[in-house]
Amino acid sequence: MDWKQAWSTTTNTTTTALNSVSPLCAPFAVRWDLEADRRTKLRTPEHLKALMAAQKEHNAARSTLSTANSQKLTARAATKNPFAASRRAARVASKAASRHERDTRAKLKEARVNYPTTLKARAIQAHSAHAVPGAIASALMSTSHLTIWPAATSAVLIGANVAGLALGRRKLRVVVDESLSLEERQLIERLDPSYWVEHAPDRGLSGTVTTPPTMEAGGIRCEIRLDGTWTVKTLSDKADSIRALLGARTALRMRITSASRGGWAVLTMATRSAAAGVSSLWTPDRIPTDPTMMSLALDTETGDEVLIPFDERLLVSGASGTGKSWSFRPLMATAHLRGDLLLIDGKGEEANIWEKVCRVAVESDEITDTVDQAHAEMTFRKTDMKKRGISVWDGRQLTVVIDEGQVILALIQRDKERLQRLIELSSLGRSRGVVLWWATQYPLTDGSAPGVHKLIAPNLLTRFSLRVAGTTQAQVALDDCAHYAPHQIPDGREYRGHGYLKGYGPRMLRTWTLDDAGVRDLPKSIWASEQTATSAAAPAPLRLVKNAAPSGASSNRDKVLVAVTVGARTAKEVADATGLNKGTVSREIKTLVASGALLRTADGRILPGQQAA
Repeated sequence: MDWKQAWSTTTNTTTTALNSVSPLCAPFAVRWDLEADRRTKLRTPEHLKALMAAQKEHNAARSTLSTANSQKLTARAATKNPFAASRRAARVASKAASRHERDTRAKLKEARVNYPTTLKARAIQAHSAHAVPGAIASALMSTSHLTIWPAATSAVLIGANVAGLALGRRKLRVVVDESLSLEERQLIERLDPSYWVEHAPDRGLSGTVTTPPTMEAGGIRCEIRLDGTWTVKTLSDKADSIRALLGARTALRMRITSASRGGWAVLTMATRSAAAGVSSLWTPDRIPTDPTMMSLALDTETGDEVLIPFDERLLVSGASGTGKSWSFRPLMATAHLRGDLLLIDGKGEEANIWEKVCRVAVESDEITDTVDQAHAEMTFRKTDMKKRGISVWDGRQLTVVIDEGQVILALIQRDKERLQRLIELSSLGRSRGVVLWWATQYPLTDGSAPGVHKLIAPNLLTRFSLRVAGTTQAQVALDDCAHYAPHQIPDGREYRGHGYLKGYGPRMLRTWTLDDAGVRDLPKSIWASEQTATSAAAPAPLRLVKNAAPSGASSNRDKVLVAVTVGARTAKEVADATGLNKGTVSREIKTLVASGALLRTADGRILPGQQAA
């Protein structure tokens, strides 16, 4: 046996156990020391002099009272007349002596309070009060064998008192890592139970006790025991007092959450980032093998990779300058490599990078036409799924990305028909493989310029928020997880791309980034709807006579005209063939009939006009 190793192991185990028990005894030791110190400070010569004078006066008053009582008894024995002068005089003297004795006794009590017995002497007196009778009881109860439990009980109580003081006063041996910064060393020292219990009452934190703090990848972690009426919420409300007690920087992120057991809280201080040593640059290798998930970010506290559903509707919020576009690019690249990507860019800058990689729409006519085509694709897939008898689309996913939702809503908010199509994309598209992702700098649903429509926001279940302007924006950005406080993320270049994910917990995430060169290196894949393919399959002469625009950019009017030319004769047949809304079909037919491009017969049938013949 390696005795040296065994001794080291035993010593380490014992030290760990003592470190765990010491915080539990710290409040008892602190209260003991405070009371002992208070008593010591009161034991001054002035108070001692006052005590001795009070004792002298009280003894004299007791003697006077004893004499008066004796004279009263003597007068009572001398005469049986209660109204005799001698008896009345004795009674008056006795009452006066009794009143004087009470006054001196009160003064003596006050003097004893002002000059108390030392706490050590009081403890010895208290333990003697049960130790001596306990020993006598053990001796008297012993007959054929020794009965020791009364004395043993007294000994256990005495030992518990001494051990509690020793453990409570014990200074924890904290192993300080050489890699710790000066700030981290200071915080760890002040989170030590001995320091915390001594100074917590000055900050209104009496009744809370820390455990020895630990250093983790994301910073300092410490559990806090909550005594009395303390709860995690009330402790959170005292965050400023905790920051002042620890002397922590105002900008240092501090989080107070519930522990795994009741009556305990967890204090986390982000003095470092677990993602600091990992490059934030996204590459296709970051795409998970699970086709239903995609990589969003790294947890700055644990260093774990955070995945989100690939086929779920998404809301990304972030004020200008928070890195929203760069953070969004890796998700768009994942959607592009796994399926089809359709970017509707309200500002236009992102489209400059993506236009040679995927389908983009920037100008107002491009945006409206793209919304129509995406809705038509969703309608076509519904019909195709019904024919094949399936409930979930089994082909490529079409991801429709809205970048700067405020601009897009401002463009189509008065066009109720197209706005309704956009709403339907968010509510009906997922099961048909058409998924809407929405990004905005202004996560608001009310007002004259909302960043996301109030009927679209409830459908965007996956939500990620970088820094936003205020609490109202945080409420929309993270919904019922607004208490993560994305509006309190520090403003600085080092926090660009940092945010919170709804439902993940109030742990800050650092997103992946993709630069312009990385986007240009992606393979080119321009999405074309199934309806476009149907139009392309129509007889070439008919499209050439109309001199129609390329199928990928055809208008709704061209679609209606082509549908009638190839055989559709009613508005319903045209709507089924084009996938357009019935109202749009009726309006376009009316315009084409007025121009002579179509003819309407008496029975309501629609025929090609002279221009289409």
